Amino acid sequence: MTVLERMTSQEAIALEDRYGAHNYHPLPVVLHKGEGVYVWDVEGKKYYDFLSAYSAVNQGHCHPKIVGAMVNQAQTLTLTSRAFYNDQLGPYEKYLTAYFGFDKVLPMNTGAEAVETAIKLCRKWAYEKKGIAEQEAQIIVCEGNFHGRTTTIISFSNDASARKNFGPYTPGFIKIPYDDTAALERVLSSSDNIAGFLVEPIQGEAGVYVPHEGYLAKAKALCEQHNVLFIADEVQTGIARTGKLLAVQHENVTPDILVLGKALSGGVYPVSAVLANNHIMDVIKPGQHGSTFGGNPIAAAVAVAALEVVKDEKLAENAVYLGNLFREKLGEYVKSSNIVTLVRGKGLLNAIVINDTEDSSTAWDICMALRDNGLLAKPTHGNIIRFAPPLVMTEAQLLDCVSIITKTLQQFER
Repeated sequence: MTVLERMTSQEAIALEDRYGAHNYHPLPVVLHKGEGVYVWDVEGKKYYDFLSAYSAVNQGHCHPKIVGAMVNQAQTLTLTSRAFYNDQLGPYEKYLTAYFGFDKVLPMNTGAEAVETAIKLCRKWAYEKKGIAEQEAQIIVCEGNFHGRTTTIISFSNDASARKNFGPYTPGFIKIPYDDTAALERVLSSSDNIAGFLVEPIQGEAGVYVPHEGYLAKAKALCEQHNVLFIADEVQTGIARTGKLLAVQHENVTPDILVLGKALSGGVYPVSAVLANNHIMDVIKPGQHGSTFGGNPIAAAVAVAALEVVKDEKLAENAVYLGNLFREKLGEYVKSSNIVTLVRGKGLLNAIVINDTEDSSTAWDICMALRDNGLLAKPTHGNIIRFAPPLVMTEAQLLDCVSIITKTLQQFER
C-alpha cells in the first residue's frame, strides 16, 4: 500500500494547502478512483460525478478503450516534438478533419492554448486575406465569456478576479452583450477592421446560459455578410455534451474556426485542436505557431479512441434523452420550490439557479450537502449550480441522481 492510499482526506487537503498555489477553491473531497459515472474518495465513499471535470470526462471516468489507447501508445512512442513526423499524427488529423468536416487541424494541448491559436489564426487571416492594416484587427467577444485564463484571454473577460492585478491587458477586442444580434450587427457595420467573432454556443462558466433560438444562425449570417470569421469555442459544449456533436449544430451552423478541447481526450490526456478550411489555415507557415507537445503520438491515439467512443456508444443521443428527462424532473420540483428559481440547459449541460444573492453561501452549502448525499457538483457565479454528468449515464442512474438532488434541495427550502 502506498503512502497516498493511506492518506486521509484531511492530510491530502493540508498538503495542497501548504505546498500548492491557492489558485482554486475545490469542494473538500479528495478523490482517489473513478469509473464511468462514479468517483471514490480516499476513504472509499462513492459519489456520482455531476461535473465531469467541466465536461472533459464525457465518455466516463477511465474508459477502457481510451485508457487502453493511451497505455499502448505510451509503451511505444510518447513524444517526438514536431521536429520529426510520427506515425500517429497524420492518421489522427485525417480522422479528426473528416469527423468534424474541415480541411485542416492545428493540434494543441489545452483549451486556452486552442483559443489563443484561434485568435492568432484569425488575426493573420485578417491581415493576409481580408486586407486589414497590420495591428488594426479587432475581434468581437461576448460579455460573460469564459475562454481561459491566459493574459490575452483575461484581457476581454468580465471576471474581476481573473483580471485584477494581471494587466496591462491585450488590446484588439470589442465586448458586446451575449445573445444580442442587434449589438453584433451594430459593431460589424461600424468598422472595416473586424476580423472575427468569438463565441461560446452556450456560456458554461457564466451559468449555462442558452441563447435564444436562432441567435447562432443569425450571428453566422452577419459574419458572412461582413466577411468576418465566426469562431466557435466548443471546448465545453462540444463532443456530444449538448445532444449534438457540436452545440452549433442545433442551428445548422458551420463555424469558420472551431475550437475543441476537454472531452476530445475523454479526460485522459490534455488534447485540444483548432479546425478550419484551407483558405484560413493556410496562412500559418512553418515556425509561426506551434507546441512541443501539440500533436504528440499519445494525444493522437487517445483522441481517436475518445471520438470513436462518442460515436460507438451514441453519447449525443443519450445526452438528448437524459437531458430532457433531467430538466423535466427538476422542472417539476422547481414549480413548488422556494430555493430554486429555474432549471436550464441543453443536453446534459444544465444548471439550477438558487434563490439567493451571488455573494451568499447557499449554493456552496447545497453542494456540500449534495456531497454528503453522494453527488458531486460545484457552484458557478455564486448562486448557480452546474450539473454535467458523464454522457455514459443510464436512465436509472439519472433518476437516482434527480432523487438525491431534490431530497437535498428540500433540506434548504424556506
